[in-house]
Amino acid sequence: MEEKRLQEIGKMFMTYGVRSVSMDDIARHLGISKKTLYLHFKDKNELVEMITASVIEERHSEYQQATKEAGNAIEELFLMSKCLRTHVEELNPSLIFDLKKFYTNAWNMFMDFEHITVYKDIITNLERGMKEGFFRPDMDIKILAKLRVEEIHMSFDPHTFPKDEFDITAVHVQMFDHYIYGLLTSKGVKLFEKYKKEN
Repeated sequence: MEEKRLQEIGKMFMTYGVRSVSMDDIARHLGISKKTLYLHFKDKNELVEMITASVIEERHSEYQQATKEAGNAIEELFLMSKCLRTHVEELNPSLIFDLKKFYTNAWNMFMDFEHITVYKDIITNLERGMKEGFFRPDMDIKILAKLRVEEIHMSFDPHTFPKDEFDITAVHVQMFDHYIYGLLTSKGVKLFEKYKKEN
């Protein structure tokens, strides 16, 4: 199935969650028969895993582009945070619950991406910022990289931040500020404040 249709299905899952979207709903949305849909996927589980792999690839491509475009480590963080905020605004919180409880293979794919790929990207960013003099040289970057990954997970936890009490975008902004201020040298603070005013 072409990438465009996979993206359409992914948007349905992001908006409504996985459990509430049936194979009938997907076939109807794509304008194809359910029989045709099953020619591509043996069941919904396989479909969810394929969508998950597609989303992961898209996210990784966005993060790599942010790294490529950024003139320094602080700008890189800003660009990545912008990507993350966009994804958060599009996300129905029930998607996380659905994957975690009912689609464990897909959930584990996301966890591997976060704990391996994103973790490595954070390490690279921290090393870059230290070399540039924007981040403190006395940090244990492995600890901070793991902390950042766990912060992102925690922000999606409905028990920690119930959606009727907290705006998830505001949670991400606060966590991002808390994280980055803990990294910065005085030189880094000046540049960070400049980016904040501009953005």
